Amino acid sequence: MGKNILITGGAGFIGSHVVRLMVTKYPQYQIFNLDALTYAGNLENLKDIEKAANYHFIKANILEPAALKAIFEKHAITDVIHLAAESHVDRSIVSPLDFVYTNVIGTVNLLNTAKEYWKDDLSNHLFYHVSTDEVYGSLGKEGLFKETTAYDPNSPYSASKAASDHFVRAYGETYHLPYVVSNCSNNYGPNHFPEKLIPLFIHNIINKKALPVYGDGLYTRDWLYVLDHARAIDLIFHEGKNGDTYNIGGFNEWTNIDLVKLMCAQMDVKLGRAKGESETLITYVKDRAGHDRRYAIDATKLNKELGWSPSVTFEQGLDATIDWYLNNGPWLENVTTGNYQTYYNSMYSNR
Repeated sequence: MGKNILITGGAGFIGSHVVRLMVTKYPQYQIFNLDALTYAGNLENLKDIEKAANYHFIKANILEPAALKAIFEKHAITDVIHLAAESHVDRSIVSPLDFVYTNVIGTVNLLNTAKEYWKDDLSNHLFYHVSTDEVYGSLGKEGLFKETTAYDPNSPYSASKAASDHFVRAYGETYHLPYVVSNCSNNYGPNHFPEKLIPLFIHNIINKKALPVYGDGLYTRDWLYVLDHARAIDLIFHEGKNGDTYNIGGFNEWTNIDLVKLMCAQMDVKLGRAKGESETLITYVKDRAGHDRRYAIDATKLNKELGWSPSVTFEQGLDATIDWYLNNGPWLENVTTGNYQTYYNSMYSNR
């Protein structure tokens, strides 16, 4: 059955992998990639599918209700996969209102648009909201985040995502809008904007620059390869239960310092450097405000109900990720210099 799926934030890191998967796996679907192309949106991430017959890019902002209404009407949108978000914790500490606008108001704009456009028949539609494990707060040394874990956000970023999750569920209860929510652990992989830990450190190791590690380096995260996240989103979109929540995690915890040391060791081999050379770049810096000590996702429900599990170990995924960055120097250079922001004009200015 054909669908017209609006994927928001589809030029971003996770979004681009979801768009690619849906475009290539489901030629009977029309995929509409809506992205405002702010600093983390990069159409170079989708060069390989930009001419596909079922792929369409729309430059728009979810803060513009009139634009959303026009998009739904023009393209007869049947479903939404909502990934557009401000997502960097450090940025949220500096400018929390940006996160309120995009993550909360933007989500409500989308919900209102979907509710109004689908109101005559809600039975064949879905609003899929992609969230984060950070809404659950911080864990001690033991335990895992479950779908039933109470929300306890500690940063402006996680608070804004928690608020958006609540609005999605509220629209499901109040207006009977069909929805699913997924909360995922830290992602890594190709096309990741180099402000986040893994791509930043890959770039810095290549250029022999300092590797800034917060606090004592013992902050612990559950890491998931981005392609496995895209697979999970595909599965939940098609087989998830209406009104339900699914946690997506890698069953794969690493302290920041152990992760960085593994990355250094792998890159020393790949770059032909002496063993331990890159580790000398590690520099401990002042801790971040509101820094959650540990995240860990229990993805048992997703595994048991829908049969999903990660396809690679962290070591395998990190190895493939490093190789991708080493083999895609022009992409990394374009991102770090800001030249990637000219790609939209070169591709779409005459359309």
